[in-house]
Formats: sequence, structure tokens, C-alpha cells
Amino acid sequence: MKSRLLGLGCCALLLAGCARLSAPMPPPALLAAEAVRPAGLPELGKWMLAPDGWPARWLGATYNGKPLHEPVNVIFVDYTARSPDDATNRLLRALAAAGFAVRHGHSSGYSAFIGGRRFEQFPATHATALSDEPFEVNNNHGRLFGPCLFNGAYICTAAFSRERVAPLEEVKHAYESFNRARDTVVQNLDRKTTFKLTAFVPLDNCLLGRPDVTTGDHDGLAALLVARE
Repeated sequence: MKSRLLGLGCCALLLAGCARLSAPMPPPALLAAEAVRPAGLPELGKWMLAPDGWPARWLGATYNGKPLHEPVNVIFVDYTARSPDDATNRLLRALAAAGFAVRHGHSSGYSAFIGGRRFEQFPATHATALSDEPFEVNNNHGRLFGPCLFNGAYICTAAFSRERVAPLEEVKHAYESFNRARDTVVQNLDRKTTFKLTAFVPLDNCLLGRPDVTTGDHDGLAALLVARE
């Protein structure tokens, strides 16, 4: 009986190992190549990462016949926050004031690199994102990563996108735009909160002319919003 249980245990471990091998994490060299170091900021990952560690792919949807990669397109710098919890709470309150509430109905479990560290999506509630409308209708939504303390400020990044509801298609929530969602949340934050638009930062994450992958309408720029009060 013991030998049988031991055999079953070994099989279970073998299967678990095979499951891990079926979705290998990207090698460190690749992750390093997929980051940039803008002036005055820490090293920033270019992409929102799926749970398997590779650039998020819009749940397998395609755009003009190509797989999508989901870019980081907003950077937040908070000089006023006193702790990581304060930084996350201040940012969530600002987004709520800008019309982006934490809403259910979105995929979750994503992450992004800031300062050489991988930060999980926050809030960590399953199946949520920051959105300006319920998931049943067309909406702009985004996911937040961080905060990372750098030169006296807390840095967060985000990936915002616009989706249209397509009930008759295989992917019910279809990609529509990265730029439109970025610009909407940035304009609302700049107008209604202490996070002010300061610049657009090149992140080298616009994939033009690639036969195998696309970033849709993304222009390779991340909006930089800074809070000093």
C-alpha cells in the first residue's frame, strides 16, 4: 500500500512539473530587454504581463489578423504619499474621482516590472479592473502596478485600453483602442485630481510592421502624471 501511495505521489509531482514546464517563464535576459530606463525614472517594463510572465495578449484575440501585446501606457509619480499603502490608496481615490472605479467583470492576475522588480496588479481582488463603465457595455479600463519607491517618490504604472462588447464574437470583449483609453483617463485625472499630466514618455513599445504581433493603435508613449500635493 505504501509503495502504491509513493508511486501516486511521484506521478503527481511529475505531472505538476510537466504543468509548470508547459508554460515556462520568460528568461531573465528577455525580460531585461523588454524594459527601458527613461530619464528621472526607474527602469520600467514595457508590457503588462500575463500570469505566465509573457506580455499579455488580450486573452488570445487578434487585431488585423495579428496577436496583440498590451503595453504599459501610463506612469504615476507621487511625491506626497508617505508609504506604499498611502500611495495605492491615494491613486485609487484619484482614479475614482476621475470616473474609474474598481469594477468586476475583467480578467486579472497581471503584473509589470518597475525598478527591476515584478509588481502584481492592485487591487488584488479577482476579476476586477479600474473602469469607467460596467463590463456589460463598451468601456475604458486599466490595471495598476506598484508602488515602487524611487528618489523620494512612489512610482506606479498602468495599462489602459478600450474594449467594445461583441456578444456574437468568440471574444466577447473585443479590443478597440489603447490610445483612446489612455487619453481619457489622463484627461480626467489632470482635470479633476492632483495627478497632473507632465509629459509623454517614450517606452519603445510600439510594434509597427511586425508580421507576428501588433500593439494596435498604441503610439509607444506613456503619459506621465505627477502628484506633488
